[in-house]
Amino acid sequence: MTTYNLARRPLATLCASLFLITPAAVAAAATPAQSAQAAEPAGAAVLAPRAVLAAMEHVADWQLAHPTGYPRDDWTEGVGDAGFMALAGVSGQQKYRDAMRAVGEHNRWKAGPSMFHADDYVVGQMYAELYLHTREPQMIAPLRAQFDQMLAHPRPGSLNWKTPGVQQRWAWCDALFMGPPAWARLTAATGDPRYLEFAIANWWLTSDYLYDQEEHLYFRDSRFFEQREANGKKVFWGRGNGWVMGGLVRMLQYIPDQHPQRPRFIAQYRAMAERLLGLQQADGLWRASLLDPATYPNRESSGSALYTYALAWGVNQGLLPRESYGAAVRRAWQALAGHVTPEGKLVHVQPIGEDPRYFDPQSTDVFAVGAFLLAGSELYRMGLEQQGPLRVVTVQNGTALRRLEESVEVAGAGLAQGADGEVAVMDALTSRILPSQRLGSTLLFQTDLAPGETRRFLLVPRARLPAVPPLVSRAHARFVPERLDDFAWENDRVAHRTYGPAVMHDAREKLVSSGIDVWSKSTRKLVQDAWYRGGAYHRDQGEGLDFYHVGTSRGCGGLGVDDGKTLHTSRNFTRANVLADGPLRTVFELTYDAWDAGGRQVAETRRVSLDAGSHFSRVESRFSEAGAAPLTIGVGIVQRPGQGSYRQGAGTMSYWEPAIGDHGSNACAVIVPGAGAYAQRDGHYLALASARPGQPFVYYLGSAWSGGGDFAGAPAWETHVADMAARLAAPVTVRVSP
Repeated sequence: MTTYNLARRPLATLCASLFLITPAAVAAAATPAQSAQAAEPAGAAVLAPRAVLAAMEHVADWQLAHPTGYPRDDWTEGVGDAGFMALAGVSGQQKYRDAMRAVGEHNRWKAGPSMFHADDYVVGQMYAELYLHTREPQMIAPLRAQFDQMLAHPRPGSLNWKTPGVQQRWAWCDALFMGPPAWARLTAATGDPRYLEFAIANWWLTSDYLYDQEEHLYFRDSRFFEQREANGKKVFWGRGNGWVMGGLVRMLQYIPDQHPQRPRFIAQYRAMAERLLGLQQADGLWRASLLDPATYPNRESSGSALYTYALAWGVNQGLLPRESYGAAVRRAWQALAGHVTPEGKLVHVQPIGEDPRYFDPQSTDVFAVGAFLLAGSELYRMGLEQQGPLRVVTVQNGTALRRLEESVEVAGAGLAQGADGEVAVMDALTSRILPSQRLGSTLLFQTDLAPGETRRFLLVPRARLPAVPPLVSRAHARFVPERLDDFAWENDRVAHRTYGPAVMHDAREKLVSSGIDVWSKSTRKLVQDAWYRGGAYHRDQGEGLDFYHVGTSRGCGGLGVDDGKTLHTSRNFTRANVLADGPLRTVFELTYDAWDAGGRQVAETRRVSLDAGSHFSRVESRFSEAGAAPLTIGVGIVQRPGQGSYRQGAGTMSYWEPAIGDHGSNACAVIVPGAGAYAQRDGHYLALASARPGQPFVYYLGSAWSGGGDFAGAPAWETHVADMAARLAAPVTVRVSP
């Protein structure tokens, strides 16, 4: 039997980076704050994040270079994909995420051929996670349609393995990794709680049937209830229980803290973890038969990787004592690293099966690679925390609203870590490094929050990170001199423009307007630069088009000074300045020279910001005027001929426009906190509010398009506007640990 011990390799090889490093070496390089970590017992081996990441990438690269030949929607590939997503969350290389996109596109984002077989929709975990990275709806649309069909036509029945059609239910313990986490992730992606509730209810049906309350382990399926090993003990398959432990973690990552079933999941997780800690072998691994390792002495890396992942996650969450479980996890990771060949092949993998078996030690498989990468992601985080305590950002949603893509701002005082003060944001549940953006002394990132949910994030000094995942900009703004001094801004949902001085003097247009134009998008990509280059943006070429007519109107959210009879509006902006340009927020200022507002000379400086994922731009205007008397500001939405749907509420106006030919309907809304009156005048809906010269006047303008896929019609848009107003009125609470 050939084994691979990396301790015997030359340090020049890449795999030498897989090892733990000694406490003395870390202490020599650590700052005083880093070397003061008190959570680890004295003498504990210290994980090097750079080494862990190198190991993950080495194994992943070998797997990418050696495709399996399985169907790309097969369960084996789906488990591998879960690991590749964990790697994409920490690696600085784009290729891992690109590889997952290629899988999804090859599969047309569909699950496997059997609707109800859990193995056939494990790949949906990757689809949903990739969606959470990119927010591209096509990634989850087929999975959502499938799960909706399953909810409408459930398959109840016995979990006895002899029952016809039993594999349409979660009747084998592996299914608890394959199935429930896909459902939980779809709730995270969509905000629809039905998927998570289905996963939870059916988890416990399976648990009540297959979980041995005395041994705190799962039978693989009902055929094993009466079987015994050579030593007379019950048959508990190593990888099978690894699937369960991995499934528990991947459920707990997406069950909100306040959910009534979360404590039950934690109790089962802890009970199994305690049992498994006692079953770890002296070499750091677990055997194919948990209770009869002597009969099956082969080291087995796939189940061991799943246990390493699950136990490391529990240590990182504070659910398991670091002193005992941390040492076990480090031993397990070192053993797993010793089963990687110099080329990057992970060996000692029990082939596909359902019970303990003998196997060729040279065997490998993609599902084991997935488990290895999942384990590595948690060891990577553990290594970061060993270098010194990390500040914790706690974000609380105190409302009954589901807040998808909520922007979170951390003030400068919470960022004072590291020599340069630069930090990255890690999701405390998934260990993914999140996209973030520094805005002066503020750090911006985004998260999703269930009603009443509290989430935690870690601030990691960038100096500790060997790499930062690539950022894809989702918000952009620029001055467009090549198109008559337009100013354009967009994110992955909406696009707008307004007009500068050149167009006022153009022989063809001579347009004098400070109105807000809308460009209708049907893609999550940023399109304005390409559309300007092409010049054909009045025709839909698969990404949307500009068919909104603003002219001299207020368009969607333009303003003026109202004297009760007339809305006095400025001319085009004269100066533009981009203050921030993505990846999560774009901020810019426009200057409007003084204009006659019914006998008052008023000038305006307008600061606009737009966040990724939002249909609404925030507008903060400051008006300059010689007097101190308040101004009445009218924020307008232009009316269209035909039958649209207009609604107004407390500080809100929403308008679903009449359809224009085959283009469909544009929608607009404004949210004006403190609006005291509403009017219809000169072809506009107006929200009226008071502003004092020199003081900020804040409102929000938003748009949507029926062809964009986000809103099916006026009721959905009106609900979104009301929810947005409620979110603005009750911001999340953000706390940073000292």
